[in-house]
Amino acid sequence: MYSLEEFDKEKAKVLKYILYKKRTENEVRTKFQSILEEELLEDIITYLKEAKYIDDTEYIQKIIHNFKTLKNLSMAELKYKLLAKGLNKNLIEDYFYENQEELTEYEINAACHMIEKKKKDLEAGEIKKYLLKKGYKQDNIKEAFERQT
Repeated sequence: MYSLEEFDKEKAKVLKYILYKKRTENEVRTKFQSILEEELLEDIITYLKEAKYIDDTEYIQKIIHNFKTLKNLSMAELKYKLLAKGLNKNLIEDYFYENQEELTEYEINAACHMIEKKKKDLEAGEIKKYLLKKGYKQDNIKEAFERQT
């Protein structure tokens, strides 16, 4: 068992870690599991989730928004990056299901950008293979090529 003072002291450390940069529950757990006793860490995480300092659903929305504005990624690459952050697969799948139209349009636009970028150096068939290898859906690649002509 731990004291209230210990809880507040350790909670402040975890909170500082989260406020520096938004973190997932898994990132917090991984960072502090060897430092804090398990029960204390669980209680801190529960407190921070209730106070909305840790919100993996909101984190998914923000990180996808950032990727969409900064990068040209396929939906498969987006999922992989989210899974690499230790986010719950069901949360990710739910987000992709609920935002399917928007993400499909994003992937088509990203494919258009990649086609434009690669068409100087590669043939159309090579670009298609490249995009497939990057995880773009075949229908979205086809749509992107149609928009190019």
